[in-house]
Amino acid sequence: MLKLVSIALPAIAALALVPAAHAADVQRNYAAPTALFASNITVPAGSDLVFLSGAAVPPPKDAPANGATEAQGDAVLKLIVDNLKSQGLGPGDVVSMHVYLVGDPAKGGVMDFAGWNAAYKKVFGTADQPNRPTRTTVQVSALAGPGSLVEVEVVAARTKH
Repeated sequence: MLKLVSIALPAIAALALVPAAHAADVQRNYAAPTALFASNITVPAGSDLVFLSGAAVPPPKDAPANGATEAQGDAVLKLIVDNLKSQGLGPGDVVSMHVYLVGDPAKGGVMDFAGWNAAYKKVFGTADQPNRPTRTTVQVSALAGPGSLVEVEVVAARTKH
């Protein structure tokens, strides 16, 4: 029995030196080719998930009443892209997104879904960056930052190749 163990251990140790097979890419499924977001995404085993806290920006003092959600969305997405870059990732690595929109006073207290989508489409689903995450968008009564209309939280995946 001792001989079996002494033969098996070097064989097991040698297997540990064999490089692992490359992980499959993230699989994204869309309800339609032009869908704004993915219906579902599968992240391969062994990938790192990077969770970014909600990002929001206060509006500038001279912010126009019209288009405030799009402008804040642009600024929030820039913060997210910068944060992703600091982790060696980009917007194409985002697999999940939660969006919180405050009702826009200029729109009678209703969330400016079109304004948010206009900002979103500048970063996700473009010719240069076609990936789109799964996404949930909800209207909330307020955010922590006074005057903030947009907060976004994302999860990104880093596959190991």
